[in-house]
Amino acid sequence: MLAVEDPATGQRITDVPDCGPAEVDKAVRAAAAASPAWRATDRRAALMSCAVVVEEAAPVLAPVLTEEQGKPLREAEAEFAGAAARFRYFAGVRPGSRVAGDGPVAALTPWNFPVQLAVAMLAPAFAAGNTVVLKPSPRTPLTTLHLGRMLAEVLPPGVLTVLTGQDPLGELLIAHPGIRQVAFTGSAETGKRMAATPEWRQLALELGGNDPAIVLPGTDPAAIAERLFWSAFANCGQIGVAVERIYAVGPVYDGVVEALAAVATEVVVGDGRTPGTQIGPVNNRPRHDRVTGLTDEARASGARIVTGGPLDGPGYFFAPAILAEAHDGMRVVTEEQFGPVLPVVRCSTVDEAVGLANATAPGLCGSVWGLDEEHAAEVAARLVCGTVRVNEHRADEPFAGSRWSASRAGLRA
Repeated sequence: MLAVEDPATGQRITDVPDCGPAEVDKAVRAAAAASPAWRATDRRAALMSCAVVVEEAAPVLAPVLTEEQGKPLREAEAEFAGAAARFRYFAGVRPGSRVAGDGPVAALTPWNFPVQLAVAMLAPAFAAGNTVVLKPSPRTPLTTLHLGRMLAEVLPPGVLTVLTGQDPLGELLIAHPGIRQVAFTGSAETGKRMAATPEWRQLALELGGNDPAIVLPGTDPAAIAERLFWSAFANCGQIGVAVERIYAVGPVYDGVVEALAAVATEVVVGDGRTPGTQIGPVNNRPRHDRVTGLTDEARASGARIVTGGPLDGPGYFFAPAILAEAHDGMRVVTEEQFGPVLPVVRCSTVDEAVGLANATAPGLCGSVWGLDEEHAAEVAARLVCGTVRVNEHRADEPFAGSRWSASRAGLRA
């Protein structure tokens, strides 16, 4: 069995099945057997039924999501609402012949948005006529397992199976010869390893990011501080499309640092089940230790921790940290932190800021902030990212990545 942990306490919640080769083979065979009839079915009613299931599950399962992931309850509830809306959207999509289903899909999801990212794979796969074997992260398997059982009640047998477990479960699933397509959201390192597996037929990846935000001269830091802060620290900074580094140009630098720190000091960090909590714990001990290590390393290299850092007590709590005098030689800048720490880099010119923003391998999202939106848009056009916005960063979907942050390819059988 696989233990599920509460990040707010560090204590075990319960256990879920730790599946292995026999369970993988059974699930894939069931998905393959269900595939022809599912492709021939009018699936719109089934997707609408899935939307209803997600909505009705929210009052019961949102607290479970908060317990195993750590996010505040209101964010967990919003995740369910977004997932239901996604099922409804794809219920209205009529896929053309080029995207018709072609056998079972292996869907591997991360721990930061277990419900939202699972449905982001399930809804289009179902709409296209695919059956799915879904493997959630071993950090957050509980909500997905419960939801999967509820969805299976409104779907034909074999259309959806949820397998929980730790490594090498994912490798076993994607290497199974019955799997025709793979959808994965996670780190670039894992994505590279997956791309070396010759058995895959078709591959879609959403990999890590290290999103830059450029603040132009003349910007009023107080006017953008709240939006910029939450673009970095929502879900405790554990979002692939979060702002992870800021390049502040010229005299605006000190004001940006001060304004962000002012917001950070007022934010309520605590158990996601406690009313009023705005930021919950980091999801797991390895992530907490990584964020702490990157912060300590940056301080040793000359960065100044204006506010924030690890908190005492049980659980994996870390107050949002603003790092001043960060520079591109620090790993906290050049690597994805995926946690509640934000380095602010001082730049002399816009050209310098653009060059530094483009210097890392990921290319998920980026943003430019400034009073003159036309000029900001010109600067934004120079960023090498899949999605770039002006005076906002995390907005409504869709978004796309580039370079190491996204890939879609057909691989040899």
